[in-house]
Amino acid sequence: MTGHTTQITVAETDRLVLRRFTPEDAGFVLRLLNEPSFIQNIGDKGIRTLEQAARYLADGPIKSYARNGHGLNLVSLKDSLQPIGMCGLLKRDGFADVDLGYAFLPEFCSRGYAYEAAAAILRSCRDLPRLSRIVAFVSPGNAASIRVLHKLGFSFAGMTKLDPAAPDVSLYSLPLPDDSPRAGGGQRDSLP
Repeated sequence: MTGHTTQITVAETDRLVLRRFTPEDAGFVLRLLNEPSFIQNIGDKGIRTLEQAARYLADGPIKSYARNGHGLNLVSLKDSLQPIGMCGLLKRDGFADVDLGYAFLPEFCSRGYAYEAAAAILRSCRDLPRLSRIVAFVSPGNAASIRVLHKLGFSFAGMTKLDPAAPDVSLYSLPLPDDSPRAGGGQRDSLP
């Protein structure tokens, strides 16, 4: 036995590979979650060691795959498989909707990777039952993420809090076309 976890590819684009996180990704997650831009725009997760990063993966994305069938995924450059960020769907306690989340290392921002990865994740929503919309939470001052959400077709839906002690965040919403057989709907071909 090699000790390596099987890697499950979720989506591919011309430039990117999105796959489920494995425990071996703890080093990358430790760096990403401690980037000043991550802490400023998403929050300080308090992850300071490899062990804490491995626990974050086990209790977060990896647990979400088993519970919900989706979660945050590692985003890598297709040609080199260099990890550059994460993107995926989250199901948060206390919220009815699934939300789109993404974060990238600063040196890979402003290159279209967030849009490309998020569009691939949204196309994969065709396989998720009973979703009428996807939401996204964003810090009001995060202009780059707001531009990505607008380009993906999200609209501003108000302000909310992720927990009572947290600052307000902007809520964006993307309605999904109804494709349920009982409603007689068609395919979700209009997604990016």
